[in-house]
Amino acid sequence: MGWATGITILVSVLLAVGGYVATYLYSLRLAQRKDRLEHVNRQLSDLYGPLVALTTSGMSAWSGFRELYRPGVPFWGTHPPPTDEEAAAWRLWMTEVFMPLNERIFDVVTNNAELLEESRMPQPLLDVCAHVAGYRPVLRSWANGDTTRHFSTSNFNGQELAEYALTRFQALKIEQRRLMGASMTSEDTERPRSSRGVVYGEAATGSTIVLGDTTETSSRE
Repeated sequence: MGWATGITILVSVLLAVGGYVATYLYSLRLAQRKDRLEHVNRQLSDLYGPLVALTTSGMSAWSGFRELYRPGVPFWGTHPPPTDEEAAAWRLWMTEVFMPLNERIFDVVTNNAELLEESRMPQPLLDVCAHVAGYRPVLRSWANGDTTRHFSTSNFNGQELAEYALTRFQALKIEQRRLMGASMTSEDTERPRSSRGVVYGEAATGSTIVLGDTTETSSRE
């Protein structure tokens, strides 16, 4: 076999190996892309999407409640303090509206923690979970006729939680479209105007309460 034939064979082998490697790398990249897309889809459908919906609903409901009861002043302020009717309204809305929403947030977070983008649980999620856990015995006391307590043992910032969820949701939607091969539109890159937030409970000592355009501070009685 002459040297020309040997070179021809060598080139053929190299081309075959190169083609195999290229095909393998391309297939690997497609598989990784597919796996990442599936993971992002789960993050959006099971974690960040529900968080955005629940936090937005909660803030909207809270704003409606505060427009009806003691607007413009801390709910549990002392000048003047809430009437018996207002305190009863607080317990009703907390039992029927706010805690069911917060319980759903608690379940979404604890049941889907593996889908978090972060390696550690973000503080806004820790805060809302602690708030829910601290309010459960209060609601049980109300059910048993004891209305001496009205607050959880800890509070959480509703606006901070909503902004966290929205930021993660938007970033993942952009990545989802990129992975699917869709071109980004202006609505992907323009951040929607977020709803004004609240801190549910208005009870933690020195907690910041965000209500509409005003900021107020309340202390536990």
